[in-house]
Amino acid sequence: MSEWTQRPAPAVADRSLKQALGRGFRCRCPSCGEGRIFGKFLKVKPACDSCGTPFSGHRADDLPPYITIMIVGHIVVPLNLIFERSAEWPLWWHMTLWPSLTILLTLLLLQPVKGATIGYQWALRLHGFDPAGDPHEKPVSS
Repeated sequence: MSEWTQRPAPAVADRSLKQALGRGFRCRCPSCGEGRIFGKFLKVKPACDSCGTPFSGHRADDLPPYITIMIVGHIVVPLNLIFERSAEWPLWWHMTLWPSLTILLTLLLLQPVKGATIGYQWALRLHGFDPAGDPHEKPVSS
C-alpha cells in the first residue's frame, strides 16, 4: 500500500440526531434513553447510570443559556406587545407578570436545552463523545 493511499475509516454505528436531541431534551441519556444526564439542576453526571456512556467530555457551557434566552425572548416579547395593545392593564400587573414569566420560563427550559445540547454533541461525536478522541485537543507539552 502506498503512503498516499488512505485506509478506510473503521465503521462506526450511526447515531440518530433527532432521537439524541429528544432524549437529551427529556434529560435522559442520549445513548440509551434510560439514565438521567443530570445529578443536580445543571450538574452533569460523569456517566450514565444505565448504560455507562461517559458524559465528562461534553462542552455545553454557554450555548444552552443563549438558546434559552432566544426562546424565552421570542415568547415573552410578543406576548407583552399583544397584551399591551389589547388591554389597559395597571403598571404593577406588567411589573409582576413579565419578570415572573421570564424567570419561570428560563428555569423550566434551561435544563432541557442543556440536555439537548449534550445529546447533539453525542450524536455528532463532538468533543469527548468520539471514541477516536477529540482531534481538536492540543497535545500536552512536557
